[in-house]
Amino acid sequence: MAGLLQELVQVGLYKRSQGRITRQVTFAALAVGVAIGLFRLHVMLSASGWVNAYGGIQYWLPAVLLIAGVWIAYRLVNYPSFADFLIAVEAEMAKVSWPSRSELTRASLVVLVMLIVLAFVLWGFDLLWRAVFTYIIPIF
Repeated sequence: MAGLLQELVQVGLYKRSQGRITRQVTFAALAVGVAIGLFRLHVMLSASGWVNAYGGIQYWLPAVLLIAGVWIAYRLVNYPSFADFLIAVEAEMAKVSWPSRSELTRASLVVLVMLIVLAFVLWGFDLLWRAVFTYIIPIF
């Protein structure tokens, strides 16, 4: 726990040039999540009676928490064990062989056709069980 708290107050970057894209995307996702949550907090505080009682709490509390949340997200992506994980993720993603456009189209069509077929199968089972419970085994 002391290592995590010590990491939160540092300013330096861990392995600055490695896993840069993955870390930036992870930081952006975390920051957007924090911002959305704090916007909801702002809306809830604005709708409550606390606004008049605490002098603008609907503005300064989310702002302070936003600054703290963004800083924690920034430090998290530079925390050594998490940063090493993100570096490894980026290295593995570079090894992935991505499908061509035609392969992607064919695979997507297979998935869509199978979803439609399974939807009809489930619809058939629904009709069967509805008939069983309505006409064959009437309950009450």
